[in-house]
Amino acid sequence: MIGVVLAEDQAMVLGALSALLKLESDIDVLGTAADGESAWRELQRLQPDVLVTDIEMPGLTGLELAQRVQRHGMATKVIIVTTFARAGFLRRALDAGACGYLLKDAPAEQLAEAIRQVHRGGRAIDPQLALDAWGEADPLNDRERQVLRLAGEGLTAGEIAAQLHLSQGTVRNYLSESIGKLGVGNRIEAYRLARQKGWL
Repeated sequence: MIGVVLAEDQAMVLGALSALLKLESDIDVLGTAADGESAWRELQRLQPDVLVTDIEMPGLTGLELAQRVQRHGMATKVIIVTTFARAGFLRRALDAGACGYLLKDAPAEQLAEAIRQVHRGGRAIDPQLALDAWGEADPLNDRERQVLRLAGEGLTAGEIAAQLHLSQGTVRNYLSESIGKLGVGNRIEAYRLARQKGWL
């Protein structure tokens, strides 16, 4: 049996995924979580073979969960299931150690097959996204991405500085670097473009 934990903040989607996988004779849904922190607790408690997680969740994102699994040397394989059909997200998921990346509008049977494939040591990635992913590299580094995300959420340079324990000057430098790298006029345009490309 392949032990699976599901992490998804939309209750209806979580219920549907769980019901779908319970129909498979070789897959056992060990636990579910509606946010990143409770997913992390379930991972530590249950030590599943595979984690199936959304990207955007309260607490920790699916990408941050994948990074934690990688950092702690856990045997759990991670599959991201998301609505984000963006190459930037796929690249970041692979960098975080994810073995699978599927879109929520994929046929239902693809998920069970992806779980089996990843459990066997393979990868399960949406083919069109895989092609797109190698086209355009993400120009932002982790800190620039962090600062730009907070700026896009409406925080001032002072608030970002306080939250990230940086000086306001350093925050402004990161923002101007991001704006320059993305070739736009201001932080709002930089945030929009980075979101659109899947880099945030």
